[in-house]
Amino acid sequence: MKSKTIICRCEDVTLEEIEALIEKGYTSMEEIKRITRCGMGQCQGRTCRTLLLAELAKATNKNPAEIEVTTFRPPAKNIKMSVILEGSEDEKNC
Repeated sequence: MKSKTIICRCEDVTLEEIEALIEKGYTSMEEIKRITRCGMGQCQGRTCRTLLLAELAKATNKNPAEIEVTTFRPPAKNIKMSVILEGSEDEKNC
């Protein structure tokens, strides 16, 4: 059943993958995030961040508050070139 348990839905990362990385010695959220992209999908870790944190806490026998959390950034958004070229109202009044 563990192989089917999804930790990160956006990037399709399973519990089995997380546990394998922890066994190899990866015990920080940043390492696991970079290797698996867990937390880098469309939701930016809103779901998987707490699940990954819980697994790391369990594996390292630490309180979740003791584990350093990575920086989660909002996803980039496409901007049309015309919007950039038009500039802002302040620029037009100069």
